[in-house]
Amino acid sequence: MSVNPILMQVFKNRFAAISEEMGVTLGRTAYSPNIKERRDYSCALFDKKGDMIAQAAHIPVHLGSMPLSVKAAIEACPMADGDMVMLNNPFQGGTHLPDITLVAPVYTGGNQPEFYVANRAHHADVGGMTSGSMPLSTSLYQEGVILSPVKLVEGGEVDRKVLDLVLANVRTPLEREGDFAAQIMANRIGLRRLQELVEHHGLAKVELYAEALNDYSERILRKTIAAIPDGTYTFVDALDGDGIVEKQIPICVHLTIAGDNAQIDFSDSAPQSRGSVNAVYAITLSAVLYVFRCLVDEAIPTNAGCSRPLKVVTKPGTIVDARFPAAVAGGNVETSQRIVDTVLGALAQAVPEKVPAAGQGTMNNLTVGGIDPRNGQPFAYYETLAGGVGATVNRDGASAMHSHMTNTLNTPIEALEYAYPFRVTEYAVRKGSGGQGNASGGDGLVREMELLGEAEVTVLSERRDRAPYGLEGGADGKPGYNEVRSGSETIACNGKFSCHLSAGDRLRLETPGGGGYGRKDR
Repeated sequence: MSVNPILMQVFKNRFAAISEEMGVTLGRTAYSPNIKERRDYSCALFDKKGDMIAQAAHIPVHLGSMPLSVKAAIEACPMADGDMVMLNNPFQGGTHLPDITLVAPVYTGGNQPEFYVANRAHHADVGGMTSGSMPLSTSLYQEGVILSPVKLVEGGEVDRKVLDLVLANVRTPLEREGDFAAQIMANRIGLRRLQELVEHHGLAKVELYAEALNDYSERILRKTIAAIPDGTYTFVDALDGDGIVEKQIPICVHLTIAGDNAQIDFSDSAPQSRGSVNAVYAITLSAVLYVFRCLVDEAIPTNAGCSRPLKVVTKPGTIVDARFPAAVAGGNVETSQRIVDTVLGALAQAVPEKVPAAGQGTMNNLTVGGIDPRNGQPFAYYETLAGGVGATVNRDGASAMHSHMTNTLNTPIEALEYAYPFRVTEYAVRKGSGGQGNASGGDGLVREMELLGEAEVTVLSERRDRAPYGLEGGADGKPGYNEVRSGSETIACNGKFSCHLSAGDRLRLETPGGGGYGRKDR
């Protein structure tokens, strides 16, 4: 059967539309503001081997790593029609424990699954030592309930024993149960649409075009890599610290371009950390895939073909390939951003006109939890805050925007104040925080909020010491800043801290600006 290029475009859009519809279902039916307002979730389709066919335009750090979770689920739990397997174990393709993946097989008449659908959603609390499950931990065991692949749904019915076991280990079980229900329905939409696609076109044709699209993405990415001058490019960036020891943690990459292949070697990066900024291999792979996908000018699908020209090399036991039971809560959100900055810094030596200056380089993770004085019920709030985007050769960076490995929205003030015992006292663009240059970096933002009751607060943020870099003579962006105001006292806080606040106390986060590009006097 030959491949028709027009029909290939049809299938490209059909696959993407199924993933997008899964996402719409998940977002509209979820309970938590983190999922329904911020859209902190991702959806994708996979072939029978667990290789990605298509994804929706959701969270890059989820999507590049999700295939490893799907393959772990397939290997550990053979799935009959109507089953769904959940997992969050970072050492089985996960990212950090709050990101729970749900995998479902798609049967179209045979005895084995022909496809799989999966979604990953960030649950605002999965237990652990602090509310929100993003602690300043030193072990994975402190970060929440660990789920290796286990069937949540069997034969179309939720296994209440498994679900109740998970809900007994979280602070907000009603919200978690609602979010699980949304994830289940998203998968059911995806598998139904794939079955309809096969019913209309036939299994052989759907499989043919799924593989053809993988081959197409591979060809275009190889063409993109071949346009980069051959050679080895080295760059080093660093994390501010791990929340336990305030000492910079370097990440080093040796990027080798040889024809239409790229080797990305992180072997000289720092050893894994005691604190929670360790990244597992899935995160490092995800960050590299994201960077190279961004180099492509054409609107190709992001699928398994994108990984074929890339060889990601790591040294086990380092900050970019941590070993169990390392603490990893911040590796997904913070170290992934620094890996992107490091790979882009290496590419800037080869193709500076295609690479932006550093963006804010952090997700500014904020978790707040306690008992809501308005109703006596437990609450757990999680959010990441936007910042400045790095400038490019011909364009200023955007201000107050999520960038690189995150793609979420903000929680609107009205939704935040309705759902949680907070009052937002300031929410504004942080003027002047972007680095100057021929093109200027985007500005960060300021969010300050007053607590209406006692609460436990944890912040995991970066670029408070080491500024986002400028390129080609452009100035660095302004580092971020955190503080707590209690009565008449103002306390400047580190990039990573945890504290107990009382009613009337205020928390203020000022996020970094992006780096500038080119000397301003040119």
